[in-house]
Amino acid sequence: MCSSDLPMKKMILTVTALLTTALTAPFVFAAGDAAAGQAKTAMCAGCHGADGNSAMATFPKLAGQGEKYLTKQLQDIKAGNRVIPEMTGMLSNASEQDMQDMAAYYASKTIQMAGAKETDLDLGERIYRGGNIETGVPACTGCHSPAGNGNNPAGYPALGGQFAEYTAKQLRAFRTGVHDPDNSAARTNDGDSQIMRGVAAQMNDVEIEAVANFIAGLK
Repeated sequence: MCSSDLPMKKMILTVTALLTTALTAPFVFAAGDAAAGQAKTAMCAGCHGADGNSAMATFPKLAGQGEKYLTKQLQDIKAGNRVIPEMTGMLSNASEQDMQDMAAYYASKTIQMAGAKETDLDLGERIYRGGNIETGVPACTGCHSPAGNGNNPAGYPALGGQFAEYTAKQLRAFRTGVHDPDNSAARTNDGDSQIMRGVAAQMNDVEIEAVANFIAGLK
């Protein structure tokens, strides 16, 4: 085996192990109450829209996102493990039940597709569906599904239809988290496996923009 094949093999083994764990481990997760969550998300509507469909690419669409993933993000934001300046203090008084209810509400909604631009779609699709064997980037489909629906039991987020600008920003944030984790722009809440940091570290800006754009059109 060539030495250049090792990063790709290591990443594939990591992704395979994560998927195996997700599919075989006991699933313990308390589902929230979507009806109760509607009132609790009133303060979020200004940025994310009343039904989780943000009108501005600055803020992500939350509609249709996996409940388990959303709950974890809310927990991480409250605990300071994911820093979002616009949300500082907003979850200080939120209980675990509150966050589960909020996540359930958004998960019950349908995303309004952002849509892709006719720019580098071929490159974006190649990376999303096949990865980049030369740099060790695995296919995104392994965790996020061919249609971008994610894997809710495993806590892997849905990506399809999300604003390209937001997806690209998160990939760059994960990449920054590898080399400069204390940077305010870094994101490091992908767990001990550091799977997203490992993926993003191998991607250049052109690839990030291309795959983010392709994802925006997935449905």
